[in-house]
This record gives sequence, C-alpha cells and structure tokens, in this order.
Amino acid sequence: MARHAKKRQKTSKTTYQNVPDKSSRLELLLDDSTKDDEERRLESALFGVKYNVGGSGQGKGKAIESDDEDEDPLLQDDGGRALAHLQDEDLFFVDDGADEDAPIIIGDDSEPSASDSEGDDNDSEHEEDKRRSSKTADLTCFSKFKSSTKPPAWTDADDANTSKAVSLLKGHSRLRKLRQTVDEDIIGTLEYETRLRRQFEQINPEPEWAKKAKSTVKARKHALDLLSEASDAEEETVSSTNRVFADSRTATRNGEVKLPRDTLSIERLRDVNQETKNSGSGEVRVLAFHPNPSASILCVASADRRIRLFNVDGHLSPLLTTLHFPNLPLTSSTAALFHPSGQSLLVSGPRPFFYTYDLQSGTSTHHARGLWGTSFNGLTDETAILQQRRRKRGDDVVKGGDAEALSLTSFNPHGDLLAVAGRGGYVHLVDWKSGAGQVIGSLKCSGSAGSAGAGGIHGMWWVPPTLSIGALGDTTAVAGPSNSRLAVLSGDSEVYIWDVAQRKCVHRWQDQGGFRRAARVLAGTTTQASGYMAVGSNTGYVNVYGSDSYSNIESPATPTPLKAISNLTTPISAARFNHDAQILAIASKQKKDALRMVHLPSLTVFSNWPTSGTPLGHVTAVDFSPQSEYAVIGNTRGRVLLYNLRNYAVL
Repeated sequence: MARHAKKRQKTSKTTYQNVPDKSSRLELLLDDSTKDDEERRLESALFGVKYNVGGSGQGKGKAIESDDEDEDPLLQDDGGRALAHLQDEDLFFVDDGADEDAPIIIGDDSEPSASDSEGDDNDSEHEEDKRRSSKTADLTCFSKFKSSTKPPAWTDADDANTSKAVSLLKGHSRLRKLRQTVDEDIIGTLEYETRLRRQFEQINPEPEWAKKAKSTVKARKHALDLLSEASDAEEETVSSTNRVFADSRTATRNGEVKLPRDTLSIERLRDVNQETKNSGSGEVRVLAFHPNPSASILCVASADRRIRLFNVDGHLSPLLTTLHFPNLPLTSSTAALFHPSGQSLLVSGPRPFFYTYDLQSGTSTHHARGLWGTSFNGLTDETAILQQRRRKRGDDVVKGGDAEALSLTSFNPHGDLLAVAGRGGYVHLVDWKSGAGQVIGSLKCSGSAGSAGAGGIHGMWWVPPTLSIGALGDTTAVAGPSNSRLAVLSGDSEVYIWDVAQRKCVHRWQDQGGFRRAARVLAGTTTQASGYMAVGSNTGYVNVYGSDSYSNIESPATPTPLKAISNLTTPISAARFNHDAQILAIASKQKKDALRMVHLPSLTVFSNWPTSGTPLGHVTAVDFSPQSEYAVIGNTRGRVLLYNLRNYAVL
C-alpha cells in the first residue's frame, strides 16, 4: 500500500522564536499574513478592530472605515492581534497596586512629578484659565444632568470635590476619544463623568421599552400638574373622625380626561375585603364610596346584615369598622346611603325604622319608629287600602303593622331633602335639614292604586342643580331645594319628572320598549356639565337618554333614547355612571360575568374589558370612586373586586 505523503506544515517567512527584544516582537505582532478571513472577522466582532475583506496579509482588501479617529495606534496597525504573540512574561505580571489604565487625576493634594512641575512653570496662567472654564462647564453640565433625575441615595466625597481634574492626553490613549478639541487636555471630574455617560449612550442606544416607560412617566407627571389644591372644606382636618378618615387624600382632579373609544386602560388590584374574605358574609348588596374625594372610604353592605367600612388604598385596604344590624335586612341598593355632606350614613330596609351612623363620633343611632317618631300612616294616601287587600289575598305584610318601610331612599344634592319610595306609587319627601325628620309632602306617581301597587317604585334620581335650573327656565334662581327636580321610575316603565318646589309632575313619558313590570333600574349622572339618564329593563336592554328627557318639559312627545345597549340578555340589576359621565357600568346578577362598560361619548361598549378570563362572577353591585380612579364590583360570593382606571389614576 502506498504511503501518504506527509502534510507539509504551513510556515511563514518569519519565525517567532529567539526574538531578541520587545521592539522585534512588536514588529512580528504587526504581521497579518498568518490570519484568514474568518479569524479577522471574529477579532473584529469581539474586539472592534478593523476588518480587512478578502485575502490575507497587510494591504489586501479594504478595511471598514471607523468613525473613531483617535484609535490606539497599536490597534490600528496590527489588526487587533496584539495579544496573539506575546510571551508569558508580557501576559502576566505582578499587581503592585498601580493602575496604568486609570485616568490621571490632578488635584491640589497630589504631588506633581518633575515633568508636571516643569510644565506648570511654563504655562501656569494658561492652565489656570483653562481649569476655571472647565470647572464652570462641569458645574453647569452636571446641574442640568442632575435636575432631570432622582436625587442620589448617597454622595461620594470625591465626586463633590471639584478641585480635581482629569488629563485626557497624559492618561490612557482611550481617553482621547472624550476630547472635544484636538488640544484639549484637562477637564474636571464632573465633566469627565458626563462625557463617559454620553459616550455610553451613543454606543448603547436607549431601548424601546425604556422610551415607553419615560413617556408614561411624563404623562403621569402632566396629570399631576393639573391637580390643584383642594378647597378649605375638603382639606379640613379629619383626625377627629375616629378610625374613618385614617388615610385621606388632599388633592382633587380638575383636569379633563378624554377616554379612548374602544380601549379601557384598567388594572386589577387586590380585593377590598381581602381581610374578611373568610367571614362568610354572603353576597354583596351595596357598594358606596364616600362622597368626599379626599376620603377614600368604601361602604360594603352584605347579606349577613353587616356594613363594613374600608379605607381603599389599592394595596391592603384595611378594615376601619364593622356595623351589625341584626333586626334590619339590607336588601335594596340604597340600604346604606351616605349623606352628601359625608358626615353620616343612613341605614334602612324593609322595616318602619332605620339607623343613622355618625362618622365623626363613630356611634350609631336607632330610630325605633319612623323618621324621628313620624309615621307615614297619617298621610292621605291609599296605603291602608293596599295593606287590607294584601291581607285578604294572603300576601306578606311588613312587620310593624301598617307602617311604611324605607326600602328605597335618595338624598337630593344639597342633602336637605330625602325621598322615600312608599307603597301605591307614592314618593314621600322628608325634611332632613331641620333634624326633625318631618314628612313635608308626597308625590303620587300613578293614576290608580292597583297599577301602582303592582309596579311599585324601582328608581329615583335627583337632577343636578344646574341642570334643574336650566330646565325650569329660571336662570336667575339660586341652586337650592326649591329648584330641585326628581326623576322617578315606576314599575310600569314610566318616568316621572317632578318639580319638587311646586309638587307638580312637569313631564311624564314611557320608556321605549318598556311594559308593565319591565322596569328594573334608573340611573343618572351627577356631573353638571353633561346629563345622561339610563333605564334598565328585565330584558337586558338599557336605554340611554340625553338631557332632553328631563329638560324639555314643554314637549309632550316621548323622548327617544340615544342608544339602546343590548349587550346583556338577562334582567339588569345594577347601573352606575362615573363622575364625569364618560363611563356607564351595567350588570346583571342572573348570568355569570354579565357586566359591560359603556363609552358614553360614542355610546359603544369597550371591547377589551371584561374578557372571558375576568373573574367577575354574578355581579350584584358596582360603583366608582368620586374621581373615578377606582371601580369596585361586588358579586354573590361576597368578594369586592377592585380595579384601577389608569386614565384617572393620580398615583
């Protein structure tokens, strides 16, 4: 068998053995003839040196041009293989504590060398002028840089010493890249730090996620700039409120927020009643935020006849207090109702008595018989006849005889009148300002006792004062109880607009598509800028009406709804507007996850929330905070879900 010829090893014209001195080794290092394209490409990627395309050896191929004019001469000539042919004694050395690559710091406390002192004698005046200008530039640039960032957690004494300086020419050759002019040499330490940061940002551009984060921070900062100081009434000291106003806010939002049409920016937070989730409280019946924007307090009434007050902060939401009413079922959506002044809480139900809870003193008062001893039986209505008819039919009669119950109540915006839905289509007006709780009148919302008793009253809404004055045509009148108007929804799907001062029904119309026993919920906006009214039915439809439904009292025609929301198919159990009338929340208890958020300016439902994975459950109650930064949702499992509306968030 023939023997293979020996492979001839690749040799170069020069050998690297027995090199006499370092200068000869440096010449060998500059030889690029032994490298192929792959090796040069790898060195270019790793060390950033020039890459000669095609062939081997010096002068073959064109080198990729670089923007750095002040590259190290060693790196420019040898193609980045300066470490390839070094001897062991050049690769390893004993560290004696001196750092050759560190910049040369020139300070007042350092001892200058002979060469430095000689140079200082020659041009001391020139160096002194340059150093003064450098210090001024350092302080100016550093102040601009620090003004846009957070304050440092600690300060280095060496950084604060502005008397030190860095030499760009006498230090390492890489420092020459930091020069702005060819002959620039001495710069201050602060300016040195700023230029290093600038060079780093040029090499490593800012990523997209960081740009988005900065834009978000700027948007939030702009929203905070729109905040103004609260009025004296809203900034009053709350230390005397005994556990209620523990953590209050001192600012309100005056800037306008414009929500996008299809997307709702919302984030889920920790449940409000996380602290009492294992108490077995039953389903949530009432959710009501405190009317004062500076007090983030939420009232939660549940089926166990308990009312819990939470301080909503988005994190722990601690429990402030718990009120138990064993003899008063909390059945309606107004069983727990804050007074507009925020000083008290009215607790009522299907009983002839009620409770009031004083938030400042932390005490509750039981009013055993009617409103401060006044019963509704003395009124000239047909309640007694209806009671007798129920007894003959065998229907249940409210415990307490013929007394009226306080199942559905509503305070007017000023808090001096209380409307109580009675039987037979009556709405009783109670004077709440004098403190006597005297019934001063009644409003009859149906033509006959039989039809009213069959339908009953299903909703009441006080028209905001500004809208009431404009609707009555009295622009010179002062907003007050005499100008208040009340909208009432009967069980026959009829809406009554009452002039409370004259005890007169100024407008009456039928809800579109409504029929007897179809009405379920009546909701209205609280803002004085724009007015909406929504009527929910047992078919799942929610008709949204404009301001002409309660302001155009001279027209006998039935108002036409702006939009009929048909996203739900089961009876509506809750409807609530947010504070600036841009969001309408509607929900149905009969079906799981049956909740929708409506964008009122476009009258469309937000498509991105809730999703199929949102754990809403069977929704029983919903409410917004006074400035709409929070939205709370209660369900039959007793959970109070908390969500943050980012467009309104002030954090």
